[in-house]
Amino acid sequence: MSDVNITLPDGSTKTYPKGTTGLDIAESISPRLAKEALAIKVNGLLKDLSAEIGNDGPVEILTFDSPEGKYVFWHSTAHIMAQAVLELFPEAKLAIGPPIEEGFYYDFDVEKPFSPEDLLRIEKRMQETIGQKATFARHEVTHEEMLRKYRDEGARYKVEMLEEDILDDRVTVYRHSTFEDLCRGPHIPNAGLIKAFKLTASSGAYWRGDERQTMLQRIYGVSYPKKKMLDDYLFRMEEAKRRDHRILGKQLELYHITNDVGAGLVMWLPKGALIRNEIENYWRDEHLANDYDLIVSPHIAKLDLWERSGHTDFYAKEMYQPLRIDEEQFQIKPMNCPFHISMYKSRRWSYRDLPLRWAELGTVYRYEMPGVLHGLMRVRGFTQDDAHHFVSPEQMEDELIWVIRFCLHILDAFQFQDYDIFLSTRPEKSIGDPADWVKAENGLRRALDVLKLKYSIDEGGGAFYGPKIDIKIKDALGRSWQCSTIQFDFSLPERFDLSYADRDGQMKRPFMIHRALLGSVERFFGVLVEHYGGRFPLWLAPVQARVLPITDSLNEYGDQVLARLKEAGIRGELDNRSEKIGHKIRESELQKIPYMLIIGLKEKETDSVAIRLHGYGDKGSINLEELIGIMRTEIETKAIKSQLA
Repeated sequence: MSDVNITLPDGSTKTYPKGTTGLDIAESISPRLAKEALAIKVNGLLKDLSAEIGNDGPVEILTFDSPEGKYVFWHSTAHIMAQAVLELFPEAKLAIGPPIEEGFYYDFDVEKPFSPEDLLRIEKRMQETIGQKATFARHEVTHEEMLRKYRDEGARYKVEMLEEDILDDRVTVYRHSTFEDLCRGPHIPNAGLIKAFKLTASSGAYWRGDERQTMLQRIYGVSYPKKKMLDDYLFRMEEAKRRDHRILGKQLELYHITNDVGAGLVMWLPKGALIRNEIENYWRDEHLANDYDLIVSPHIAKLDLWERSGHTDFYAKEMYQPLRIDEEQFQIKPMNCPFHISMYKSRRWSYRDLPLRWAELGTVYRYEMPGVLHGLMRVRGFTQDDAHHFVSPEQMEDELIWVIRFCLHILDAFQFQDYDIFLSTRPEKSIGDPADWVKAENGLRRALDVLKLKYSIDEGGGAFYGPKIDIKIKDALGRSWQCSTIQFDFSLPERFDLSYADRDGQMKRPFMIHRALLGSVERFFGVLVEHYGGRFPLWLAPVQARVLPITDSLNEYGDQVLARLKEAGIRGELDNRSEKIGHKIRESELQKIPYMLIIGLKEKETDSVAIRLHGYGDKGSINLEELIGIMRTEIETKAIKSQLA
């Protein structure tokens, strides 16, 4: 029997007899690894831990610490949940049950929605299967056999999936205990590895996300190999509820969404609009200071423009129906790119003009299904902090490095310093020469390498016109949010016949870099609310200080304090109501006012104020001018908290 040479993630190479399984390799490395191993990755492909290693190449043992390991763990738990549902609700029809960012779900066709009591019963039945340490086994069967079986059983959703996937003669199913499901896998070795789990919610979900299809019932859940992990998750979820931007948005009077105006369309209330303006003013100032030109484009354009750009071919489902104006069809804009390209064509450019950096806070409109609309995170009208760089091919790599640095600089101002970076490659449906894609992907890769940034590859995750770098910021709870994206484009300059005059006077084709730093202003705002828990840093707080006189006789001094704050450019309010000071403080705390300036007779006589900081409590009295200086410094430096905290 010949041997196979295995390369491990640390770069070391080991030789094993042919027929060695992933578990054998894990056991040869350490007993602990064998105990924690869930699956393997062989030459980039995920496989069961029991799979034999047939050829030389890289092998990685996957545990719950890896994203792929979590994927396998949660997918397996979804199967166990589906078994419990079928045992308790035999009439249920299975749809799909994938892992998600944290946890899993499974969709079922049942007569009525699941109740909280139903979820408890399902959990109890799942625990029985887990207690039996049921093993997962992979089986290959013919496509025809499974199609016939599911038709006989009336499993309409499985039939539909098989009828769409007819390329392979054989398909795989996974069996554990009494349950079998059509699945590519892999799965964990046995159910006993699941030490803690929780079914977290149930809701309606259309089959295939299409509101014209059947409404199914979806059950969400999470599972972990250690109970403490579940406890930590539940704590984070409670904290996430407390920080929910939809709740805080209402409590702090930041924005309003109503069906009277239209689902997914945001109206900014005064306090929210003020914060948004601060964000946008900072954005504009930084762009102007870094050699960008700011431009403005219309909200609609002739449909021909979107057909030429390719958006009607690739984004038709997200675009609203065209409007007819003067016997011509116009499209409300889903993107800003074609406008910037059209502006570029307004004159002749030279190599001396490049790189050209144009930025816009451009509002776009995209159709989102009603079921996915979610506060500010998923809306139908939103503003992109869009920019397009027009560069010569020779400038591409340096410009990519520059724009990545600029992106991280902007994020740093909002205290986002922890993020995951992904290099997204050519999708299945794309435009352009594959050879150009390879060059562009290599350019992005080199830029990341030069900056010594860690990144992962998102295979097939690129835009239809070119590869991209996505930066997912992590908030205070460790959740990832897709905001920043840097996208390379060689296709649209070709489609629109863009050019510039090179040194020798020859007309050459520029490259484009599409770039958004905040992504959607609406979504970024929602992330900020949850990241800060509504406790905005002073430079963003809509009300930076509230003056609280202890008695009505001190209201005149309160007016003077407020006037001096405003003269210094500090946003303040005076609470001169005839209420007890405790009540005024409680209301200010609920509104998360950063500085509460309490004034009594002593403060009036000494030209001072008594400070209470939101989240930190009372900090004693301080001279008013000294306080103004401290607050101005905090605002100008965009500090995350007061030096008095």
